[in-house]
Formats: sequence, C-alpha cells, structure tokens
Amino acid sequence: MSDPDRTPATHDMGGVPRFRCTPVERDEEPPDAFGKRVDALRQLLAQKKLMTVDELRRGIESIPEEEYLALTYYERWLRSITTLMLEKGVVQAEELR
Repeated sequence: MSDPDRTPATHDMGGVPRFRCTPVERDEEPPDAFGKRVDALRQLLAQKKLMTVDELRRGIESIPEEEYLALTYYERWLRSITTLMLEKGVVQAEELR
C-alpha cells in the first residue's frame, strides 16, 4: 500500500479506490485566460440547458487515469465538455479538427 502522505490530491478520479479523500488545496490565484474561457463556455452551455454540472463531473471522472494526470484542471473540463457535446450531437468530430 502506498504512503498516505504521498497520495496525490486527485479529487475527480471517481471510483478509484487508492485515491482517498484529501483536504482540498486552496488556489489563491485566479484562473488564467484559458481557464476563464473554459469556464465561460461551461456557463453558456449550462444556461442553454446543454450540460449540467453532474454531466461535467461524469465526463471528468471518465477520463482514463494516465490522461487525467497529464491534463491541467481546465483541460479536464474542456475534455469533458467536448466529450459531452459529441455524445449529444451538438458538434461533430469533423468540426473539432
């Protein structure tokens, strides 16, 4: 078993038993321009009833572990949003290339 003090603070890895709950680290820095754009996109999609926070969370939790750990916080959001919009037929894969 891994050392509990060395467990990464990974909060969205749903169903992965080796990740225990850890205190959430407070991030005092505001999001950068990319993060602000991704959050604006999330808000617009929610306002248009195209996506819920629960769906966003499901998408984040379904990212394979290796990819999840390689992505930044807002890259995970964008990956989830993209997957959801493809699933719902709002966009086609060809439009994203």
